[in-house]
Amino acid sequence: MSKVLIVNSGSSTFKWKLYSLTDEQCVAEGMVDRLGQKNSVFEIKYDGRKITENESIPTHEAAVQKTLEMLLKVNAISSFTEITRVGHRVVAGGTIFKDSVVVTQKVIQQISDLSELAPLHNPSQVAGIKAFEKILPGVTQVAAFDTSFHQTMEPENYLYSIPYEYYEKYGARKFGAQGISHRYVSMQAAKFLNKPIEDLKIISCHLGSGASIDAIEGGKSVDTSMGFTPESGVTMSSRAGDIDPSLVAFLMKKLKMDNVDDMVDLLNNKSGLLGISGVSPDLRDLIAVKDTNKRAKLAIDIYINRIVKYIGSYISLMNGVDVVIFTAGIGARNAEIRAGIMKHFAYLGIKMDEDANQNGSGIHRVSAKDSSTDVLVVPTNEELMILKDVVRLTGKEDANELREKMVAY
Repeated sequence: MSKVLIVNSGSSTFKWKLYSLTDEQCVAEGMVDRLGQKNSVFEIKYDGRKITENESIPTHEAAVQKTLEMLLKVNAISSFTEITRVGHRVVAGGTIFKDSVVVTQKVIQQISDLSELAPLHNPSQVAGIKAFEKILPGVTQVAAFDTSFHQTMEPENYLYSIPYEYYEKYGARKFGAQGISHRYVSMQAAKFLNKPIEDLKIISCHLGSGASIDAIEGGKSVDTSMGFTPESGVTMSSRAGDIDPSLVAFLMKKLKMDNVDDMVDLLNNKSGLLGISGVSPDLRDLIAVKDTNKRAKLAIDIYINRIVKYIGSYISLMNGVDVVIFTAGIGARNAEIRAGIMKHFAYLGIKMDEDANQNGSGIHRVSAKDSSTDVLVVPTNEELMILKDVVRLTGKEDANELREKMVAY
């Protein structure tokens, strides 16, 4: 039976889910944490069991080998050849990739060349692709890009107000990110509401460790909060979000920083909720102490404030909104944050159902029956979205038929 492995290769993590091709059901999942370190952690969940092992997993190739061997060991697959396709999440596709694509040598080189747009991500994703090439030679691989969904933005939304030649020469523009998630939840919302997505104006709030707000009209991304990199936009767990570039220059002088990479590291890893609160990048930790820690409460207030500003601007941009979606770890699980955000839009007739907001599960409506706009919680599933792209691009043929098809491709 053909199976598909969906992979997210990071610099220090290697996450995966194994799907049955026939019914698109997840049959196993796992990850390698602390990849490249001596105390790496391997985890696999299959058939109601969870196995965790600690050992050195130094490379992406070693992570792939370990994953495949464990899938055999627990009988999730009968042989390596049972895996006929591998789908990869890739962060930066630039303007080259407007859709997911079957991986070729040219595609691998293009993803590598785009590493300057996502230096922490694309090189690791190339390493993952090459590891499967070596260990499963001939297996069909598909790359899905976080930036592809946002390629429908118009120039007035993706261009910065800098000399136009920098866009022409260097591609300096907004690319956005988290598009796989925004695309998935917007489609699921339309399905839940039993309405054509082409008729809907949607604002999707992906609120996790990384966070972005996306304006979606007619199923297409109109504008998004993340910019040239995933650093900009709303306040995040450890990322600053939008900031005046002159403040960056000011701080570099004050901190006696000579290397701009050090400032980028500060803005990515030491700012956001962590930097404001001085307590934690985890919103749950801040909520736990907000009544006694003023900076923790301030961090929460700023977090909500920035999200509200983006939602408000996107309502204006689209001349209204039909659906607001909350997804990802914070968006789908934190009722207090959802309520704190949406109370600012009561003037538009948007009303929350307190009981539904507190007690719902899965995909569900958290707005009141008489609300002017539907507010939904839609758990994201980026792996399933990638799987659907794999199937769309390669079909559901068995291994031999697929090999013949890919040779022709």
